[in-house]
Amino acid sequence: MAQNKFDHNGLTRRELLRWMGISAGMVFVGPLSGCGELWERQPVIPVEAWHKGVCRFCGTGCGIQIGVRDRKVVNVKGDEYAHNKGRLCIKGILNRDILYVRDRALHPMIRRNGELKQATWDEAMTLVAQRFREDIDQFGPDSVAFYGSGQLYTQESYIANKFFKAGIGTNNVDGNPRLCMASAAAGYISVFGMDEPMGCYEDIDAADCFFITGSNMAECHPVLWERVLDRKRSKPGTFIIVVDPRRTITARHADLHLPILPGMDVALCNAMIHEFIRNGFIDEEMVENYLSFKKGKSVRTSDDLKRHVKQYTPDRVGSMCGVAAKDISEAAFRFASSKATMSLWTMGLNQQSQGTAANRLVMAMHLLTGHIGRPGATPFSLTGQPNAGGGVRDTGALAHALPNGRVVTNADHRHEMEKLWGVPRGRISSKPGYHAVALFEAMGRGDVKCCLVMSTNPAQSLPNATRYRRAMQKAFLVVADAFHRTETTQFADVLLPAALWAEKEGVFSQSERRYHLVPKVVDPPGEARSDLDILVDLAKRLGYADLTSARTPRDVWEEWRKISAHSKYNFFGITYERLEKERGIRWPCPTEDHPGTCRRYVPGEDPLAHGSGRLDFYGQPDGRAVIWIHHQEKPKEPRTGEFPLTLTTGRILEHWHTMTITGKLDALKEIHPDFLQIHPQDARRLGIVDGTEVTVRSRRGQADFIAQLTDAIRLGVVFATFHSARHLINRATNDVFDPFSKQPEYKLCAVSVQSKTAK
Repeated sequence: MAQNKFDHNGLTRRELLRWMGISAGMVFVGPLSGCGELWERQPVIPVEAWHKGVCRFCGTGCGIQIGVRDRKVVNVKGDEYAHNKGRLCIKGILNRDILYVRDRALHPMIRRNGELKQATWDEAMTLVAQRFREDIDQFGPDSVAFYGSGQLYTQESYIANKFFKAGIGTNNVDGNPRLCMASAAAGYISVFGMDEPMGCYEDIDAADCFFITGSNMAECHPVLWERVLDRKRSKPGTFIIVVDPRRTITARHADLHLPILPGMDVALCNAMIHEFIRNGFIDEEMVENYLSFKKGKSVRTSDDLKRHVKQYTPDRVGSMCGVAAKDISEAAFRFASSKATMSLWTMGLNQQSQGTAANRLVMAMHLLTGHIGRPGATPFSLTGQPNAGGGVRDTGALAHALPNGRVVTNADHRHEMEKLWGVPRGRISSKPGYHAVALFEAMGRGDVKCCLVMSTNPAQSLPNATRYRRAMQKAFLVVADAFHRTETTQFADVLLPAALWAEKEGVFSQSERRYHLVPKVVDPPGEARSDLDILVDLAKRLGYADLTSARTPRDVWEEWRKISAHSKYNFFGITYERLEKERGIRWPCPTEDHPGTCRRYVPGEDPLAHGSGRLDFYGQPDGRAVIWIHHQEKPKEPRTGEFPLTLTTGRILEHWHTMTITGKLDALKEIHPDFLQIHPQDARRLGIVDGTEVTVRSRRGQADFIAQLTDAIRLGVVFATFHSARHLINRATNDVFDPFSKQPEYKLCAVSVQSKTAK
């Protein structure tokens, strides 16, 4: 059956990429494990100086060396002293090329008579400040908003959050991390009282069982995937369980693949807990000393949990999930009986209307079996962007949040931040701002009249995109981006050219809480400026210059690390000097001589954990992690006769997010993401032939793709990537969201598929 095959003279996607890579001066290094190919650029241009940096793409945060000559980046290679040990995927190598692609935004532009026209920085910023000031004065501070990104540096998200919440006085601060990681964050906070994973990458080297759910690591986090395979190679008895509706490249390496129906993760987790209890795998010391139980707002007991999961037998859940009951029992046995189990997950678990519940239950599986706080034993969410964790979640740059785990609805938290930021008591609003979907709904209603969008492309990345593209037309939209055109800049009233990656300086934080520095090694093109410079300029023009007195990346970081010392997210010890010298440092790190923390909540390892017990969940008032009791809910949008298939979406190795960057790279231009995977039986029933055009349609919209017939996807489910603007699947996806995290349900909606050529 065709798999990853395109019409390129018979070459598969993998073969084509290898051929193109070689022609572009790149070679494979390391093992070849599905999509986990690791790359290195052949040295051609002599390098004058190498600079330590970090990859600009996913949340793995690979260390890189940046080669510079004649004030241009001429080479990028993996940093052998960083956690990735010199390995990079194809996108990592192309960090050099992204700086020099076509369509970089070079000059400020103002829309005049329907077209964006070049302007000076002063003209553009004067207009932006004037519109923001007019709307704030006439309609109040909640008439304006900031929509950011997990691709901004920490300093940029921190200043934006401070400027809007403590300056303008609105909590309308949100961004694209709401679309990808909000359910993981909500899960961590509700279970442990604090956000971010407790484990580290070294846990991969010690795990005997991997439970990978809702993550195609081989394509989306290939360097970490290679580390998983390293563990398998060095210890062949290591058992890999993959839960995914598709037989992805990751799943093909699994010892046990559970091809679950989309959105049924809560039922599966309940069934696994059922099996833990039935087979005596519950760690009673954990239950007795370290856990509490809740259902909604009510306190529950471990006996309540036992009664709850009795109904989730493997036989019943197997029918619900579309997997064999014996495989559920086998997965539970392997998970619980191994010496150390590590769970890894990402968007497949997060992007559903029960995303928070699913996250909580994966964490519960670790807590109940004691697979936590030991080498190799940990729940660990992966991050899709380079700085969604430290840059957005830790700085509190979300509509409900304040820095370091504080929330706007808590008066003590507001007053503490007002004191730390030096603003009058009562300055920070107690009203949560608009989360991502609600923000664009508010634009459509006319309630939000001005919005600054930075380093993201919501006109393509939002679900139900047609609705929110219309909303953007009603607001005064200011877009700061390194590229033009994007799907969002076409709606901009003002476009501000932004520096990209090594053209500016800042701090990223990857999935294991490691803060690390990206240096500025070259100048941005044209008149582009850093996002920090743009924010500081706008704050000054609106009268908040005193609030943003720290205006350089170093000064902002200095302020931010001191703020963190007043919290349990303490990284006061991570000075700029240390960031310049070291390959990143993991928090907590309370003093300048502390080495950083591998595993949180472990007394003797985590400097904030106290006592002599196994664990101290100090984020919770009683020191106990919470086991949440959840039922599996019915799909928000079930299949019908008109829409008989379930659509799920995702990514491929070579392209990233909305392709504003990778879509312009010559080395990847022939890698097309415009395919729709459909099972051959579904295709036959619908008269669809492999390689022909099809239309995917939902209640909200439609998009065209090339049919790819494959039994790697289960019957009744179709898959498309969200990469392409030309084939915009987010016109069809559902904007219903998780009630806790407000994260939209990209992974599940009802669609029809029709051949465009069938008569």
